[in-house]
Amino acid sequence: MVVAQGLVVSLEYTLRLDNAEIIDSTEGKAPLTYTHGAQEIITGLEKELEGMAVGERKQVTVSPSEGYGEVHPEGRFEVAKDRVPAEALRIGATLQGEGPDGKPVYPHVAEIREHTVLLDLNHPLAGQTLHFDVTVVDIQAQA
Repeated sequence: MVVAQGLVVSLEYTLRLDNAEIIDSTEGKAPLTYTHGAQEIITGLEKELEGMAVGERKQVTVSPSEGYGEVHPEGRFEVAKDRVPAEALRIGATLQGEGPDGKPVYPHVAEIREHTVLLDLNHPLAGQTLHFDVTVVDIQAQA
C-alpha cells in the first residue's frame, strides 16, 4: 500500500529551516498521523508524500507558497504596549483577538518597542523554506 487520497498515514519527521536549525521533530514522540488529502498538513509536504510506501524515507523541500505562505506586511500592526497583557510581553507570545469580521484572530508578538508592540498575524513560519526529513511508518484505510 502507498500513500494515497483518503488513507490514514503516520510519519516520523524532522523539520529544519534554511539555516539547518531544527524547529520540530517527532523524535522521541509519537508519529504524526493525518488523513491524506484532507488538508491536515501543509500542501507541499502532502504532495511529496503521495505514492510513498511504509519504510520509505525522503527529504522534502517546501517553498513558502506551499508551506505557510509568504509574509504579508498588512498582517503586521502596532498597538500600545499597555494594551498587551504583561504575561504576553515576550517575543513569540500568541494573543487572541477579534478581526474586523468578528472571527477570532491569533497574532503573535513580533517585536517589543519602547511604547508599542508589533503584532503579526502571519504564521511564524511564513516566508520560510521548510526542509523535512520524513519516513512513512504506517498507512491504513480509514476506519
